[in-house]
Order: sequence, then structure tokens, then C-alpha cells
Amino acid sequence: MMLKAFSKKLLKAFVAAVFWIFVWYISAKYVGKDLLLPSPKAVFIRLCEIAATKDFYVTTANSLVRISCGIIIATLTGIILAVIAHVSRILRVLIRPLMTVIKATPVASFIILALVWLDRGSLPIFISLLMVLPVVWTNLCEGLNQIDPQLLQLVKVYKVGFFRRISGIYIPSVFPYFTSAVKTSMGLAWKAGIAAEVLAVPARSIGKELFNAKSYFETTDLFAWTIIVILLSLVIELIFEALVAFGRRGGYVNIK
Repeated sequence: MMLKAFSKKLLKAFVAAVFWIFVWYISAKYVGKDLLLPSPKAVFIRLCEIAATKDFYVTTANSLVRISCGIIIATLTGIILAVIAHVSRILRVLIRPLMTVIKATPVASFIILALVWLDRGSLPIFISLLMVLPVVWTNLCEGLNQIDPQLLQLVKVYKVGFFRRISGIYIPSVFPYFTSAVKTSMGLAWKAGIAAEVLAVPARSIGKELFNAKSYFETTDLFAWTIIVILLSLVIELIFEALVAFGRRGGYVNIK
């Protein structure tokens, strides 16, 4: 049953992709200039050429590691701060304005400011962290607030152990909020992290390749590297969804 649903989902995605590639093809034909809008064929050929080089794997790995580190650090920090805010109302009042400022401040402002404080290689990590942290914190706080107080009182009456409370009540209750937060913020982290690389231009990074493509008016390269960014983002999201599904099936997260 799950395989059938997945197949339908994959088929729908394929049909949608074919449709938009066709629109792209027609638009490129109408424009008639690769400098303005290269054709899908030209971009695909260039994409294959880039993927055939050794530098491609080093470049993508560097960007992947930087942005993934930012996501992981932000997720762990968000969990810790959400727990602290749930335990102490005073600390929650203190943390909330910080998260509001992070969410409200334009990404470009953070990137420009961070260029003064950090080296070029650390900037994408920092920016990705800022994109993920408030989303994870807000969602987890909401999830913790939604736990039934009567259930918690019942647990206290029966003196259920700390670890059983965590595994039996807190994790199952918060897990949907957590997965939603991470899935939502991953895309934001990727876009912001690559934008940070474009401005910081760290060595052997996707951002540097995009910057070079823009500087030398290599529109085909610009499209090819953009597609690479999109594909990497999709792969990471699929891996995360697979881990979530594995946790549910394996009983590590008991969600009804």
C-alpha cells in the first residue's frame, strides 16, 4: 500500500517536472539567446560536464557539510532552548525576543554583519543556523505547550520514571512539530546558506561557482549550479523523511 502511494506521488512529480521543462523549452526557443535563457538541453549537457569533474564533488561536499552543520547545530540548540523555555517561564520571556529579532531581520543584513565577525568558511554555517533555530524553537515550544496537563498530573500521581515520561509522552507529542520544523527550515537554510557563500565566496563552494558564473555571464553554468543546489536540497529532505519513517516503523518514536 505504501509502495503504491509512493509510486503515485513519484508519477505526479514526474509529470509536473516534464510540464515545467516543456515550458522552459518553449520560453528558451522564444527568447532565442542562451545568454538570457539557455535551453534545457544546453543546461543538461553543461550539468553533465560539471558532474564529470573531480572539483564538482569537492565543491558540493564543502557546501553540503557547511550548511548541514548549521542545520544540525541549530536543531540541537533549538531543542535545548525549547526545553529551557518550557521549564522556566522567565527564561522563555528572555529567549522569545531574540527569536523574534532573528526571524524579522533580513538575511542580507545578517550576512553583511557576519562578514565582519566570521571567516568566509564559517559564514554559511552561521547563516544556516540562524534560519533553522527560530523555526525549531517556536515549533517545539508549541508542541510542548500542547501536551495535556491532566496527563502530566496522572504521570506524577503514578510516579512514572523520568525516562519513561520522555519516551512515552514528550517525544511522541512533540515529534510531529519537530519534523515539520526541520522540513520547513531545511529549504530556508539551503537558500540562505548558498546566498551567504555567494557573498562570502569561500574557496571551492557552490556559492563561488554561482558568483563566477554571474561575473563572467555564464548563464548556462548559473542554471546548472542552481539545479545542483535544488537537487541536493531534495536529496537531504528525502533522507530526513526516510529517517523519520524508519524511526516510526522501528518503534523508536511511538506515534499513533
